[in-house]
Amino acid sequence: MKRFALYVAALLLLYSCANGQTNSGFATVPKARPGEMIATFGGGCFWSMSEAMSELKGVNKVISGYAGGTTKNPTYEEVSSRETGHAEVVQIYYDPKVISYATIAHSFFFAHDPTELNRQGPDEGTDYRSIAFYRNPEEKAILLNTIKEVNTSKHYSDPIVTQVVPFTAFYPAEDYHQGYYRAHGDNPYISNVSEPKVMKFRKAMHAELKSEFQK
Repeated sequence: MKRFALYVAALLLLYSCANGQTNSGFATVPKARPGEMIATFGGGCFWSMSEAMSELKGVNKVISGYAGGTTKNPTYEEVSSRETGHAEVVQIYYDPKVISYATIAHSFFFAHDPTELNRQGPDEGTDYRSIAFYRNPEEKAILLNTIKEVNTSKHYSDPIVTQVVPFTAFYPAEDYHQGYYRAHGDNPYISNVSEPKVMKFRKAMHAELKSEFQK
């Protein structure tokens, strides 16, 4: 049994988020459409985070990328080196008439484990840290209040360690990472790490999901 556990651990490491290909072009960052708003969050590997947030009603598009650091236009390899200061994040384009920033922020705290410091599951390092960006004082207040509410609810046994910081810049990840969850369901990392996270998210946020994900 111990050998099997070690084998599984090695397999997950081999196919972890850190082993994504980097030999592709970069995604483009679309401008918000009239009436559309943007939110940016990081909660570990962006493969599952992107899928989870895209399943919310009112979310029109989710782009995987990098933010929170100082290096301009970083590559995946540079971010993985942990020398850029960036974290893996997702940029969410949403319709505020359908879903509020407060609901998106609340959903974020159930799309990953915000109590893990500089890691998510098998992925370790500051590039996998939990981080939430605000674009104005109202969003900052919403984030801090949401953290307080989730901590008070005792949903997690440990306190939330998510960084709450002002948004400065977002850099899109390589094309290969966009929509990775749905395109690579046979990847052991997706089936063993990402999918369980998405399933838990669906259960927690069932009422806020698009109809096709409420089944």
